[in-house]
Amino acid sequence: MTTVTPPQSIEQLLERAEKLAGKSLAQLAEEFRAQLPDHLLLEKGWIGQFIEHLLGATSGSLPQPDFPELGVELKTIPINPLGKPLESTFVSVVNLHQPASEQWETSIVKKKLEHVLWMPIIVHPNSPLNQRIIGMPLLWRPSADEWQILKNDWEETMEKVCLGKFGQLNARFGQALQVRPKAANSKVLTDVVGSDGEITQTLPRGFYLRSSFTQKVLTQLSYS
Repeated sequence: MTTVTPPQSIEQLLERAEKLAGKSLAQLAEEFRAQLPDHLLLEKGWIGQFIEHLLGATSGSLPQPDFPELGVELKTIPINPLGKPLESTFVSVVNLHQPASEQWETSIVKKKLEHVLWMPIIVHPNSPLNQRIIGMPLLWRPSADEWQILKNDWEETMEKVCLGKFGQLNARFGQALQVRPKAANSKVLTDVVGSDGEITQTLPRGFYLRSSFTQKVLTQLSYS
């Protein structure tokens, strides 16, 4: 695959992203000599990783924004032709082992969401993977109201983790940040401290932005 150097400024990053808009994954794979997977069942994160590479992201899987020098996180998001997000957006894993040491101001969630480059991926019904189209990129910084919602969801989550109330961290929990299992399957468990202070096991969890929240964000950005 063609090597891409890291962008030197947010303007250069946005310029690169805008040049991808309107192109299909098949066109980009041919242009940058990449091998498209047949499907995403075993390579769910492939599209995000591919776009990261095309834009010159350097962070990889480290707990920091994808473009650490610029303080920008890249989020690819599949949408239907009407602009509706098709799934929630992963942000970071939930710290289940040392929750008392976590603070919102220094949390990975806050760092990753301080400045986001949204890259919509337009998915037409029943279309193959290679025909998905890159939409126009959108830069987002959360408003004061959005930050407050995110902070409340995060703090309430970490409070339940500290109390060992893992059963309450279900898909209905959280207004903007949804907490969902983050594991290959239901057999992947991790040791945690339960509500009775004893060691128990639970599924790893991840923070995800709800699709209802991201739709509001994308709509506001599109009309701003």
